[in-house]
Amino acid sequence: MMHVNFKRPANFLLILLSLIAAGCSETPKNQLSVADQLPGRSDYEGQDDLSGQYPSASSRLKFNKHRQKSASGEHETVWDRLLSLYSLPEIDNYRVDRAMDWYLQHPASLAIIQERAEPYLHHILDEVEAKDIPGELALLPVVESAFVANAYSSAEASGLWQFIPSTGEEYGLQQNAWYDGRRDVYASTKAATTYLKELSELFDGDWLKALASYNCGKNRVRRSVEKNEERDLPTDYWSLDLPQETMDYVPRLLAIAKIFANAEQYNLHLQYIPNKPYFEVVDIKAPLDLHKAAQLANTPYDQFLKLNPGFNRSCTAPQGPHRLLVPVEQANTFKRNLAQLPYHERVNYGSLNPESILARNKPEERLLTQIKKPEIKDTRHEESQAALSFSRYKVKSGETLSVIANRSHTTLSTLRRVNHLASNTVRSGMMLQVPSASDNKPDSHLLAAKAAKIQTANHHMYAVKKGDTFWNISQRFAVTPKDIAEWNKITLKTALVPGRKLVIKSANQQIASVSSIRLVHYKVGAGDTLTQIAKKFNVPVTDLRKSNADVLGKGLRPGQKLKVIVEGQPST
Repeated sequence: MMHVNFKRPANFLLILLSLIAAGCSETPKNQLSVADQLPGRSDYEGQDDLSGQYPSASSRLKFNKHRQKSASGEHETVWDRLLSLYSLPEIDNYRVDRAMDWYLQHPASLAIIQERAEPYLHHILDEVEAKDIPGELALLPVVESAFVANAYSSAEASGLWQFIPSTGEEYGLQQNAWYDGRRDVYASTKAATTYLKELSELFDGDWLKALASYNCGKNRVRRSVEKNEERDLPTDYWSLDLPQETMDYVPRLLAIAKIFANAEQYNLHLQYIPNKPYFEVVDIKAPLDLHKAAQLANTPYDQFLKLNPGFNRSCTAPQGPHRLLVPVEQANTFKRNLAQLPYHERVNYGSLNPESILARNKPEERLLTQIKKPEIKDTRHEESQAALSFSRYKVKSGETLSVIANRSHTTLSTLRRVNHLASNTVRSGMMLQVPSASDNKPDSHLLAAKAAKIQTANHHMYAVKKGDTFWNISQRFAVTPKDIAEWNKITLKTALVPGRKLVIKSANQQIASVSSIRLVHYKVGAGDTLTQIAKKFNVPVTDLRKSNADVLGKGLRPGQKLKVIVEGQPST
């Protein structure tokens, strides 16, 4: 009987399989290729020719996810650690290539981004690892805020991670007159990584949809998915009908991640950032003046603020959080100096008196009254403050501190002292405490702020002039449109015919000077914007909107005539 030796063929087969496997390990992994056409975007137009300076984005360089570690087993730099955490699929898509081309043509921007990221990246990676999410997401602040910790957008998004107010509150980021958790590097990073992880779980681990949801909202993405399902179309991110910003958003993150992964091939210098904590979180127990805190930490004030941009004033919030981020090399010095600082020297309580008055009426600031005060009081200061009342005011787009001071009949120095502002700079959305004399109405501004005070009787008859509105007249006399309507037994929809007599009741009327206050009718030209027109006449954009609410309902268009209340001659 013939015997067949199966052992030798089996051994040969094992050797053959091992050779095939070794060959496969040296073959690049096939990337996910999705045929897609992206509408042109002006930011990228004309940016395809790199003149040979960089490899083309279409060269499909792979992510290098396995960097060498130091002898201790730890990654030497944050970049090595970052790349080791990459886990998103490699994408072959025109939109990613286009974003890469744009970034590569702006190497200075990439250098600036690295500098800005240095104080925050190690902490972000800690949170990324703790949440077990893709390392690429640590670079999301590049797309969101360019790593500017106090960035603020026209959509009222704020901070490194650009939380809008409602989402920030949903994820525990407090927002009040003293503190905005969206700008708190420590708190917002925890919130953002938690939010991103929840979004990924909502979309069954699809990180591209999760990122798109972070940008335009989960409901918007879900509706687009359902719409494609109804039409029997693909439901991956690249196939969804989303806002143009969102269509560019995810490719930008993938592009910047790929560039950092292949820095050498793209001639990008990665700045040396050691894989070590940049700051330490220190529990300060109670409010502390930020200028004093920087001194205790032997750290320049501007550098200290970059780590603690969440505080709206030059003092930490009375109601907390009672923590500060301190450069790690100065943390022990800071804690030692803070322990030796007398409690009553932590804050300049004299300058906090206005807020103390306000705190008795504002629940969110009630904790101010619990702060220990020094025994010696400046009674003259208290007497001057007793005549003042305070109201909260939200800064509008285009407004300056000077404009707000004029409207409120106060001075720049007073506003800065009351709100603990280090400079005259304010931004849209900031909440200010505005002091005003007790006999002034809080909303008397615009014409009232520019008018001369004239003592008259309680009743004044005003003859309506051409172009007058309830708003204009109310501002002239520091009253409200509703007051005028009630005093004259009419409604706000009643036509104001020139010559009609209106009763104005005011004990201390503020009548605009005819020689300095004028009503100008401006014809909108092609290319004009409200901001440009406001600058031309040196008036706030918000006042321009209010004075022309009836014609701006459908936006600004060439040929429209706007009413502009100006003082003196318009600027050229």
